[in-house]
Amino acid sequence: MEKPNNKNFANTASRISAIASSVMDLHVRIALQEVDREKRRLISGGIFLAIGSTLLLLVLICIHIIFYLFLKNFNNWNIEYNLLLIMFIDLFLAGLSLKLGGKLAKGPYLPQTLEGLGKTTKAVLGKK
Repeated sequence: MEKPNNKNFANTASRISAIASSVMDLHVRIALQEVDREKRRLISGGIFLAIGSTLLLLVLICIHIIFYLFLKNFNNWNIEYNLLLIMFIDLFLAGLSLKLGGKLAKGPYLPQTLEGLGKTTKAVLGKK
């Protein structure tokens, strides 16, 4: 009588371990898909940020020209003082943006995501 019970227990244990293994495989596949999605999202976000930054730079140059012309007509300062005022305003805004961007960019990234981003960056830059 003991042999059928042991055989039953062995069959049940093997079925449970097979189910657990299948569930673990499923979770590993889902986790790998999430890593791939994360990597794609970050790369796509970086590309769109670069495009937006380039366009924003062109707009900022136009705004600087307009602001300089406004200052030239508004006050009787020398050209250098007007440009210094614009530079100090830019310096303040740049520092504020970098501080805020640095805080927002911090985040818990998966090691696989960081490794994939490193590989992609090296491939884009042409490094081995």
